[in-house]
Amino acid sequence: MTDEQVKAKMKYAGEKKPSMKRRDSHHDYRERRMYMITLEVEGRRPLFGRIVGNAFAERGSGDEPRIELTKLGKAVQSEWMSIHAYYPQIEVMAVQMMPDHMHGILFVKETLPVHLGQVISGFKTGCRKAQRLLMAEEKAAAEPLLTEKEGMEPVVSQYVTALPSQEENEPYFALFAKGYNDLILRSYDELPVWQNYLHDNPRRLLLKRARPEWLRPFFGLQIGSHSYSGIGNRLLLTASKRKAVLVSRRLNDEMIDEETARYLEMAKQGTVLVSAAISSGEKRVMRVAFDAGLPIIVIMQNGFTPLSKPKGRQFDACARGVLLMLSPWEHHNEKQMITSAQCRQMNLMALEICETN
Repeated sequence: MTDEQVKAKMKYAGEKKPSMKRRDSHHDYRERRMYMITLEVEGRRPLFGRIVGNAFAERGSGDEPRIELTKLGKAVQSEWMSIHAYYPQIEVMAVQMMPDHMHGILFVKETLPVHLGQVISGFKTGCRKAQRLLMAEEKAAAEPLLTEKEGMEPVVSQYVTALPSQEENEPYFALFAKGYNDLILRSYDELPVWQNYLHDNPRRLLLKRARPEWLRPFFGLQIGSHSYSGIGNRLLLTASKRKAVLVSRRLNDEMIDEETARYLEMAKQGTVLVSAAISSGEKRVMRVAFDAGLPIIVIMQNGFTPLSKPKGRQFDACARGVLLMLSPWEHHNEKQMITSAQCRQMNLMALEICETN
């Protein structure tokens, strides 16, 4: 889609609101490309199954976290794997069912005759039919029991999403929430990352349940003169020793190495390093400390939403309690260039965090 076409559409779009389900307005969703799709159950009800296993078990072990699917979960998974039968241009690469949502990877190998959104809409329709069929089977099995004892309460199907309906006592049959989230593969290096993310989802969920205070976003945390949203171990803010990492852009590589060694030694002695990691030297210090598993607090330009979660290695660092990410600003989807004023402000925040008791 050209810039002119995008501008023409935006003219009537109204106020733009933050959303993880917004499509890329510059991308043609019919063209050859890989996508990771995420769909949520309406109301986030755990209709697809339950996670079992040990969050701390090794991969490949018998106790590795995994999902035990309900009949509905199995039906939805089967419907996803059948997408190729309706659209031979698409290869289904992977699927990971979760209790209240699902992830899948699709490879559009040839130009689609329709927008990818229509493919997802058709998939949802197929799942809705499977849901209705299971409800009918459940109702048929329950009816003989209802006749045995007069006055028994009506059976409410486990497959019904409890939302208000137009008619009293009429169940609402929504399965998936409106819309979906997509990620577009930009490099083949990302594919193994996606595949690992899908496989690791059950373990991550169990870790969230084991460490909810470290892995779920929080809001309105007042530190000095600023209010922050964030994710991670807030106990790092109570450490007796905290040090702001400030490294001048004027330093050469040798001098940056010396500063890195100095800060790293402080961290090994129990000091929590705090930084916005703006300059190349600050980035190097924080990266080395992160790789060493040392406790750090990072100030970020982008804020968090209620559904935000740590990415990649950040997740494990938060689960171990050695990472805290903070932002004084609201979340935004678009990539924004950091201003010099923001840089100065974030460095002052790092100092304030270290000085506030």
